[in-house]
Amino acid sequence: MQANKSILIFGVGELQKSIIKRAQQRGLYVIGIDPSDNAQCRNLVDAFEIVDGQDFEGTIAVAKKYHISALVTAATDKPLRMMARVANKLKLPFFSEETAQISTDKYLMKKCFQKNGIPCAKGKIIESIDDTNELSYPLIVKPRDNSGSRGVKLCYNKQDLQEALKEALKFTCQKSILVEEFIEGKEYSIEALHYEGINQIIQFTEKKVTPFPYNVELGHIQPANLAVTDKDKLTTIINTIGRAFKFENCASHTEVKINSQGIFVIETSPRLGGDYITSLLVPLSTGINIEDCLLDIALKEKIIIPQNISHKSSGVRFFSLKGKSVNSISTQIQRVPKWNNLIHFSLKLKPNDIIPSITSSLSRYGEFIVQTDSYDTTKSLLDKYEKQISDLISTNN
Repeated sequence: MQANKSILIFGVGELQKSIIKRAQQRGLYVIGIDPSDNAQCRNLVDAFEIVDGQDFEGTIAVAKKYHISALVTAATDKPLRMMARVANKLKLPFFSEETAQISTDKYLMKKCFQKNGIPCAKGKIIESIDDTNELSYPLIVKPRDNSGSRGVKLCYNKQDLQEALKEALKFTCQKSILVEEFIEGKEYSIEALHYEGINQIIQFTEKKVTPFPYNVELGHIQPANLAVTDKDKLTTIINTIGRAFKFENCASHTEVKINSQGIFVIETSPRLGGDYITSLLVPLSTGINIEDCLLDIALKEKIIIPQNISHKSSGVRFFSLKGKSVNSISTQIQRVPKWNNLIHFSLKLKPNDIIPSITSSLSRYGEFIVQTDSYDTTKSLLDKYEKQISDLISTNN
């Protein structure tokens, strides 16, 4: 037990819920800071403070008030720059402010990819559609400083681009937008840890996404169905990323596409993956709790990665219902949590609710998670359960 130590967690929302609980299970006194008075998990932490995301002095004051021994966050890019500044000021384990800056600006990230020979899509920052003449359609529009697919859209022509540019500017503090040439291919992510100069891959994740023009994640399976040669190439890429971005004292979540031309890195970030990837799927598929590893790093404790990891399979599927609104929900849905191999189930819709169009991760409205002994069984069960649950929900078209 570590009751004499306190830890500062940046963000007190659903994305941080799991790591808050992990810290408390270790006997840590958990202080959560969030700019919102209505932060979802404010009653879960031991102490809650409202601090604006740009308030460095206010954050330092909270850190000193509670004599923090460590700081962490999970599954979000927004506080990384502030965390790097605070960690530097208080001499706590974290990556540098430079790393935080290039990891949270997609344009600086792309420049780092290109400088270090990391394969990626051609792209540039633009302020108007006239700046894209040397790029070929289709193009992907991305806010430089946001995540969760917010403001990300595929464009086939100038009219699409004009509309997407206006939409993307709503999700950024920048005056310019990143535009990239579209890369075809299946999507994956790599979950890794970086400590003591080591870049260690923990798991490979396979993605399911919405149809374009939006590109929102609708599901994940671990371990990904990848050839050994692709895993070897990805390992080399993660090592290069770790060195190029100077990832240290952190986890990382790197997204890639693979096609007949090779592997292309889409984005990387020195933080845990969201969508239950690291909070549930990694422990279910490997037996390794990567959140515990991150806490070890933050607390300057010895990191022990089991050599004999379990070889299970796990997956999450987010609902994508057909129809405009919910008509009714069968009472049989109450039995879903007891289904075989089902680990987690959540549905945030009720009768008469409008079914949101899924344009970003924030517009999703429910999910379920399964664990099995193989990739094929997990994929089959995800498909089967998604259909069975959808059949219990009557919708109006």
